[in-house]
Amino acid sequence: MRTSRPLVAASIGLVAAIALAGCASTTEPAANDEDATTITVTDNHGEQTVTTPPQRVVATDNRTITLLDSWGVEIVAAPLDIFPEGLSYKEEGSEVINLGNHSEPDLEAVVAGDPDLIVNGQRFSGYYADFGTLVPDATIVELDPREGEPFDEELKRQVTVLGEIFNKQDEAAALVADFDASIERVIAAYDASETVMGAITSGGEINYAAPTTGRTLGPVYDILGLTPALESDGSTDHQGDDISVEAVASSNPDWLLVMDRDAAVSVNTDEAYTPANDLIGSSEALQNVTAVAEGHVVYMPAGTYLNEGIETYTQFFNDFADALES
Repeated sequence: MRTSRPLVAASIGLVAAIALAGCASTTEPAANDEDATTITVTDNHGEQTVTTPPQRVVATDNRTITLLDSWGVEIVAAPLDIFPEGLSYKEEGSEVINLGNHSEPDLEAVVAGDPDLIVNGQRFSGYYADFGTLVPDATIVELDPREGEPFDEELKRQVTVLGEIFNKQDEAAALVADFDASIERVIAAYDASETVMGAITSGGEINYAAPTTGRTLGPVYDILGLTPALESDGSTDHQGDDISVEAVASSNPDWLLVMDRDAAVSVNTDEAYTPANDLIGSSEALQNVTAVAEGHVVYMPAGTYLNEGIETYTQFFNDFADALES
């Protein structure tokens, strides 16, 4: 049954009661109880005690789901509708319970997963309390980048804490090292006299992504020390900010950094869309912009909108460094 967000609270009590009454007959014992230990990690809500290795994991965070898959972490439930393609969890024959999407989640389905750990975040962060009510014995860990904290340090915190939980400390350290190296490459190659503009393409439109605050690309300015071509207040909206293409053109950036939202979304919807490079290439207003005329347009990985984790930024920074060095 699908339950929209306003109706979730009304049904949680009954579902939780049914689940608690039936768990003795439906829950299988953990396969490796004799090897289990507990550790304490700190997430966005404070200290959390986690049994490691976790036996039944629910994962809802887009930023870390690719990471968990690459580490071979088995999960029992996830909102598969909003996860990127290419994950083993979405392959034909997968037994992962689908929680739907954040707009119309099937939260009650998490009870059937009987999790001991929920890695929650991003689009599902608003359901933190609901999960706590539905599966009160599960530990919930949230590692979303915190407002006011350096975004790059927050991405590294995510990976490091998850490495501790899943006994992947070496792998986490390697990801952090690769991420740091990609940043250093850009900083070494970038000339601060050259201005940069961020843009998000969505629904056939080219929208501005403001420095610092803009969705996805905003934090990049601070991480890399980029000089903005245009200073304007922005939002964290997924479609970018409403500033005309003509205003973008008049700022004449030397570099244009682009996130193609539709490239990620269309994979899950099979809807036709116009790729970002076609939109920019066909925009008359942008043809005389230095970045476009000189081919200084760098696109984030196609799946970025559904995977804004450390691996995505590492790839993007290396792509940017390649362009700067060429």
